[in-house]
Amino acid sequence: MRMVLTSIAALALAGCAGAYSGPVEIADAPPPAVTQSMPAQMASLDPSDSILFWSDDRRSAAFRDMESMFAGLEVAPANAVRVLEPGAPMSAATVSAIRAFMDETQAAGVMVLQDGKVRFEDYTLGLGAEDRWTSFSVAKSFTSTLLGAAIEDGHVESIETPVTSIIPALSGTAYEGVTVGQIATMTSGVAWNENYSDPNSDVAKMLAIAPVAGESQAVTYARTLEREAPAGEKWVYKTLETNLLGLIVEEATGKSLAAYAAEKIVEPAGFAGGMFWMQDLTGGNIGGCCLSLRLSDYARFGQFVMEGGEGVVPADWFAESGKAQVSFGPNAPGFGYGYQWWAYPQGSYGAQGIFGQSITLVPESDLVVAVVSNWPTATSSENRSKARQIAAMIAAEVQ
Repeated sequence: MRMVLTSIAALALAGCAGAYSGPVEIADAPPPAVTQSMPAQMASLDPSDSILFWSDDRRSAAFRDMESMFAGLEVAPANAVRVLEPGAPMSAATVSAIRAFMDETQAAGVMVLQDGKVRFEDYTLGLGAEDRWTSFSVAKSFTSTLLGAAIEDGHVESIETPVTSIIPALSGTAYEGVTVGQIATMTSGVAWNENYSDPNSDVAKMLAIAPVAGESQAVTYARTLEREAPAGEKWVYKTLETNLLGLIVEEATGKSLAAYAAEKIVEPAGFAGGMFWMQDLTGGNIGGCCLSLRLSDYARFGQFVMEGGEGVVPADWFAESGKAQVSFGPNAPGFGYGYQWWAYPQGSYGAQGIFGQSITLVPESDLVVAVVSNWPTATSSENRSKARQIAAMIAAEVQ
């Protein structure tokens, strides 16, 4: 499914001790409990009052406490927590550079794992090791992992499966004839506006559309869209498509994303804290956004992915997911998009979310760099470049 990029949209929306020597054994362990979280007074979903346009202080408070503002599902910590053993500290020069990066980009936390051990961990903006922070589009890579699990479990036949065979409600829409893999790579050919600074963009309006009884909001909004290119020929970044991917997983498995994640991610990755995953107005988890975790659990997820997710996803799932299924061409050599992961040069790949969330994996160095932030703006090519540079600096030291 490799192709050359023909259109680039905006980028993504998006102190431990003990012993650790490998993946956590979870035989016969029940998945963590999943419960409903319903705040007494929910935040407005009016596009003009979207979190995209909130003040810096309001965002910073919200990013650590989404569960008190939005409906969602809570997943308990893993039964068998993966204890992260401390590794050798980074050099003074690298530590200084990481802390400068945190200051310059308003990063609330950075954790570096190498060979599964903590080489660096620090927090700012009032965030603590046991606090959660929202993910934004980092959630997309979680949803991709659940798609891989659904394929491994036989709930979805393959990435070539037509979307309408799982979601018949999309028949007759712009998604007619689109495959699951084309949704996963965002190459459906459906027109979309992911401009985070525009209250009238699709991404700002999709969760504010009036709910229709018995129908996912993702499907309701998909009905309003038109095709601009043949399926498989044009890449455009669309959060709606990850929401549809999440719905595909929910419909195929008969479980919410949160419940399936409890079994397929939280337990095998050994999360130490609970996970919150936001729901839309019709009760479905939002596949493209807004799960909240401790920084250390974002890092645990990265390490789980680094190890290949044996028994959870197909053997080559993460290798293929992190590969440039879509190449960004000669103007961005080495960069591309896989199955809801961003491909970087030299075989690295990562999850990205707006306002500076990221998990970067460098397989060559068995390195995971997890970052949570509150950038002043939703997107910033300068800050994203700084994040890549600091990951490269860390990788150069640990090689």
